[in-house]
Amino acid sequence: MLYLSVKMTRAQALEILHEYTKSESLRRHALQVETCVAAYAGRFGEPEELWRVTALLHDFDYEMHPEAPDHPMKGEAILAGKGVAPDIRRAILSHANYSGVSRDSLLEKSLFACDELSGFISACALVKPSRKVAEVDVKSVRKKMKDKAFARSVNRDDIINGAAGLGVDLDEHIAFCVQAMQENAEAIGL
Repeated sequence: MLYLSVKMTRAQALEILHEYTKSESLRRHALQVETCVAAYAGRFGEPEELWRVTALLHDFDYEMHPEAPDHPMKGEAILAGKGVAPDIRRAILSHANYSGVSRDSLLEKSLFACDELSGFISACALVKPSRKVAEVDVKSVRKKMKDKAFARSVNRDDIINGAAGLGVDLDEHIAFCVQAMQENAEAIGL
């Protein structure tokens, strides 16, 4: 199905996500990143629907292309074929450090800043007694960031550099994303 790039809706992005992503954990990750990115769209007065679409699609191709540099490069071509707007595709490319695409726009910086952090916050929630994000706070996230054995696959430097690139204090960034995820806990599976 071909989408008009300027009119892509969240529902259409979810359709693409579900077409290419069968793993419930990857779908939840997309929703968690979307939650944080959408909160930043509101904070910055940016178009929320565009930011939601971008966040939902940022890893849509990961099951097909789990290795760098195939992800997200090969996925970008699929999205282009579906008529997804160039600014969305560029932001998706920029979330991978190895893509060679710089992060210039607020959308690009926000997507990068929220990607690893939302996954890390999710991991922090899942080790809480209730397995709920409601129990997560900045202090617990910072403590777990020091534990290199915890959530090994999450790049701590990306979390730190994401906040810096966005021009936000790391603790403020963590608190902002935790709050966004807490406010949408049911929808994101936490």
